[in-house]
Amino acid sequence: MFGNVIGGIAKLFGGNAQEKAMKEVLPVLESINEIYASLNTLSNDELRNKTNEFKLKIGDFLGEIDDEINRIQKEIETLSNNKVDEKEVLFEELSNLEKNRDAKLEEILKEILPEAFAVIKETSRRFTENEVVEATASELDKQLAVSKNHILIEGDKVRYKNEWEAAGGMIKWNMIHYDVQLIGGYALHTGNIAEMSTGEGKTLVSTLPAYLNALGGRGVHMVTVNDYLARRDSEWNAPIFNFLGLTVDCLEYHRPNSVDRRQAYKADITYGTNNEFGFDYLRDNMVHEPAELVQHKHHYAIIDEVDSVLIDDARTPLIISGPTPKGDIQ
Repeated sequence: MFGNVIGGIAKLFGGNAQEKAMKEVLPVLESINEIYASLNTLSNDELRNKTNEFKLKIGDFLGEIDDEINRIQKEIETLSNNKVDEKEVLFEELSNLEKNRDAKLEEILKEILPEAFAVIKETSRRFTENEVVEATASELDKQLAVSKNHILIEGDKVRYKNEWEAAGGMIKWNMIHYDVQLIGGYALHTGNIAEMSTGEGKTLVSTLPAYLNALGGRGVHMVTVNDYLARRDSEWNAPIFNFLGLTVDCLEYHRPNSVDRRQAYKADITYGTNNEFGFDYLRDNMVHEPAELVQHKHHYAIIDEVDSVLIDDARTPLIISGPTPKGDIQ
């Protein structure tokens, strides 16, 4: 097994960094697989509840700094507009607290990474080995069942079929993460580029860091190169995330500047093309009121075909224009 793992590390991190990467990744990989082996004794309800356990752990870890952030935000709201200097001081303090919070969030996510990855792998196994996965129905399940044929509510139970529609056709979930894919997920979470050939499971790899970072409650953006991939990947992976209590949406379903587009950004995981994310950012810079914004504070993004998005497509700038008041008067 470790022969293939080492080869995967060399490919993912680069040959020169292989030894360093091995020392960092292999203990994490062993921990993921140890936890994964223990999860098969959990009921489906207990497995699903892991998401709530993770969120509570993150909330407890960040509780003190979040309380301080909320205190300062309320203090800013109580100050009158003419107290500019006092507001500037508070905004600077708030900015520093947000940076500290980001660092602390990374710290706790690193701690729970092995178990979170194991939960995704175990969920994938259950969907692969069972035509129907049954659990106690949640409010999210009931909402999804209205429009999703693969989710059925029967009394207080929900039944997730392991076959659903994606990209205009029916797909059957039959994927369980290999070690190299777990390593790829770790590489993406730690800000590296994971190079994988077609058919090696890039879409499956993305489920790992997407789930982990969505637990932070500040949204994950999954950036693809075209409309088809955005829709396909969101439809393909959504049931796995939904089963674990996360919401998923796709920008390509909704018009720009619409209420639905704004709601799509509030999902735990949002899929879309690089152009749609980019143009929404530009539009947000032209609004007059905060309520008109569609995006929120950027947290974490995974970019598919990163060489195409950041090199090839980057040669063509995104340009947006709007009317200038009295701009035609000489």
